[in-house]
Amino acid sequence: MKNNLAPKRDYVSSTNACKACMPLGACIAFKGIEGCVPFLHGSQGCATYMRRYLISHFREPVDIASSALGEGEAVFGGGPNLKQGLVNVINKYQAKAVGIATTCLTETIGDNVPAIVKEFMGEAVLEGSRTEMPALIHAATPSYAATHMEGFYAAVAATVAQLAEPGPRHEGVNLLPGLISPADIRYLQAVAADFGLEATLLPDYSRPLDAPASLSYEILPQGGTPLAAIKAMGGARASLALGWTPASQDAGRDLAERCGVSLHSPGLPLGLRASDEFFAALEQISGKPTPDKHALERGRLLDSMVDGHKYLSGKRAVVYGEQDLVIGLSAFLAEIGITPVLCASGGRAVGFGEKISEFCEGLTRQAPRVEAGIDFYRIAELSRELKPDIIVGHSKGYNMARELGAPLVRVGFPIHDRIGGQRVRLLGYQGAQELYDRLVNALLAKKQDDSDVGYGYL
Repeated sequence: MKNNLAPKRDYVSSTNACKACMPLGACIAFKGIEGCVPFLHGSQGCATYMRRYLISHFREPVDIASSALGEGEAVFGGGPNLKQGLVNVINKYQAKAVGIATTCLTETIGDNVPAIVKEFMGEAVLEGSRTEMPALIHAATPSYAATHMEGFYAAVAATVAQLAEPGPRHEGVNLLPGLISPADIRYLQAVAADFGLEATLLPDYSRPLDAPASLSYEILPQGGTPLAAIKAMGGARASLALGWTPASQDAGRDLAERCGVSLHSPGLPLGLRASDEFFAALEQISGKPTPDKHALERGRLLDSMVDGHKYLSGKRAVVYGEQDLVIGLSAFLAEIGITPVLCASGGRAVGFGEKISEFCEGLTRQAPRVEAGIDFYRIAELSRELKPDIIVGHSKGYNMARELGAPLVRVGFPIHDRIGGQRVRLLGYQGAQELYDRLVNALLAKKQDDSDVGYGYL
């Protein structure tokens, strides 16, 4: 099946971008490290915007420090601001780590962050009884270079490159899951435990960004991947990188090349076939068969596909979001009988269209139309032509869905107009089951609402 790429339009600007900026994704990744404070080297406005954006999705307080550059620093360099900001953050938060992400401003003026950080470590004087410098992780994440997804992967790769060390082999495994919900992180931890594997998930923001109610405010939320576990990743028996785009493999490739840790790349376990590949990889690594509980979940998923097939067969969907997520969603929609007529992303990663075509081969009546580097103006324009029955993506597609009169099934990031974005589950047989039920019920509700007479039995 050939990839049905749309002709390029000569638009000179983006209207309502189908992506967020690189440092925002880096901040999410850094929140998944124990005792880590995300730190943006740039203007104060960047940190304010990103805090608000993340709080609206995760419904948790999110602190993001900033070097707060102004006009003078834009001309003369932001090194002094970065050093003073690090002093303030280390002393105020007693942080175990600081994740430094650059912004458009500091990348454009050419601040040499690694050199500034090295100077700082030689100059800084810690207050009080503290004698040890926290881990200082730095990642280059200018917004104009890529999307929040690549920023997330860049922060993970930088963390591994700067903290993980070659060491003696141990029985643990490294899980590099990509930008998924805290609920899916907890699911992956449970699955690894079911195979008897001690897994280090990087990042693990399942507690910091989905915390229980507390009587007192935690200036640094509990949870996150321990620094000692990150350092020991170089001695693991294997790494699993759950993505298809090249950036999703960067941290795993580094561990393989530098530390000799074997890399498994089963892709994001979204849907039946992708989950089968994930469980097969766990069987290979652990030497154990898939536990019965997961085999039963797979069987129930298959049974539900039979039950609901008549409601989904032949339906048409528009899918958008991060590229790894769109690839997984497109594959799942195709295997349950829905044709993804448009698969869109603001990212431009290599192999995006080829993967979608590969996974939809033989399952859809027409080749999906694939659009990379697209904005919502163009997505809406194409959707008016394609007339989808259902739309699958995050909250920014709501206005388009309302105009088209098609139900919107909210997945991915950000979900700003509903509660529970941090608890949306997609991965494994359980996540596929939940998504399947949501898709079927969205279409049934639409049919019910559009009926002249109404009905209460299907």
